[in-house]
Amino acid sequence: MKTGSYGHKIARVKRGLWFFVLSLQLIACEQKSEESAAPNILFLFADDYTYEAIHALGNSVIETPNLDRLVTEGTTFTHAYNMGGWNGAICVASRAMIISGTSIWDARNMTSKWRARDSVALKNTWGRLMAANGYNTYMTGKWHVDAPAAYVFNTARNIRPGMPDDLRGGADWAEIRQAFREGKDVKSMVPAAYFRPVDENDTSWSASDPVYKGFWEGGKHWSEVIKDDALDFLRDAEPQDRPFFMYLAFNAPHDPRQAPQSFLDKYDLEDIPLPENWLPEYPYREAMNSGFAMRDEALAPFPRTPYAIRTHLKEYYAIITHLDEQIGKILDALEASGKMDNTYIFFTGDHGLSVGHHGLLGKQNMFDHSIRVPLMVVGPDIPRGRKIDTDVYLQDIMATSLDLAGIQKPPHIYFNSLMPLAKGETSRGHLEEGVYGAFEASSQRMIRKNGFKLIVYPEINKILLFDLESDPQEKNDLAGMSDYAYKVKTLLADLISLQKEMNDTLDLLPLYRSL
Repeated sequence: MKTGSYGHKIARVKRGLWFFVLSLQLIACEQKSEESAAPNILFLFADDYTYEAIHALGNSVIETPNLDRLVTEGTTFTHAYNMGGWNGAICVASRAMIISGTSIWDARNMTSKWRARDSVALKNTWGRLMAANGYNTYMTGKWHVDAPAAYVFNTARNIRPGMPDDLRGGADWAEIRQAFREGKDVKSMVPAAYFRPVDENDTSWSASDPVYKGFWEGGKHWSEVIKDDALDFLRDAEPQDRPFFMYLAFNAPHDPRQAPQSFLDKYDLEDIPLPENWLPEYPYREAMNSGFAMRDEALAPFPRTPYAIRTHLKEYYAIITHLDEQIGKILDALEASGKMDNTYIFFTGDHGLSVGHHGLLGKQNMFDHSIRVPLMVVGPDIPRGRKIDTDVYLQDIMATSLDLAGIQKPPHIYFNSLMPLAKGETSRGHLEEGVYGAFEASSQRMIRKNGFKLIVYPEINKILLFDLESDPQEKNDLAGMSDYAYKVKTLLADLISLQKEMNDTLDLLPLYRSL
């Protein structure tokens, strides 16, 4: 009896030990699974968002508490650039580059393949690459590329074009551009929603009135539509083990820059300073050719007035603050879902905007206010509050997401992961040969390298040179000074080398030989 009881006790101890060891193994497996789980990717994409428009990055006027939160909780790349565009819709080129991973002129070729529904080209898009590796992919908002969003992502909701047709007002913009070139007064040719405000008595427009339709959807602001879509997705994703990739593309702060009146009321005109490099008229208007005759430049009278520019900045800041509030609600929902600890968050814009700098309003130029954007990344192993001034391209976010997901970068992708820089594994970027920029086939070219920027207007053989260390606002052109003749020639040679890398067919050699 005693022997049986003792044997029974031994058996119970063995079973207990077995269950204990099994429990430890299960816990270890779960921990290992959690450690090896592919991270979620949240990509927040704004439109027309210049690098200067974030409070935590130096703008004391604008209110952006939630974007400031990303600056505080993550790493900011202070010098992120878009390469430019092949036509006035710079957003098209920027988005084609980030979706395809290819540089500007290859991306233009890619768009024709997308239109032809080339299966290989479509398969190699950002969303498809993520989905092929187990990601639940989702997009909402502005798309504006030729690849079908419903194919690129598992789910695409409320897809939005670049500009609502009802805002064009039936204007013949080709005719308006020609009138610009001829120096004619085009005010009577432009819809009332453009070319304003004339003065304090101008009541042709209200930035808070939904009648102008702008980016309102059924009475709801478009930024709120994107936010609501994002919250719906996070609720659906919460119980799932599958990693997600969210592509949230806001139209804000693109014109017509409508915002609820409460956000407009946050800003008084007298408290809004003009840009340091504000000018009533751009001094090289003839050099920009079609670039200066774009729709964007018809948004305010000529010459520019302090009142008009402050009004545009007020509306720009208001819609950004409203956008910031929606981003805050998305971040709060992500945190509440319990998935924040395994999610990398990226915020950037597709390009910048002039809004009064250099006498310009649009983005069809090579100045920093139009090609440079904010870029913040937050994630589990990303240093907090760090700022990196190494030059990068905003489209590097695409390659970074592949790196984080453990996806081998396909050969066709030009851009590179930001993770070695973000983690402090290196201080050297991949743009030591210079940042390349272009607008249209032959209108403008640019190189930024070693603290200098060279802008070329090939159609009239005009060159601008800026020392960015002493003149970050790009106000003082040095190209005509004999002391900088060698710098001009060496930078132009470097630009020609970059053209070959970018498959840029514009011939700048005659200009180089003339120097």
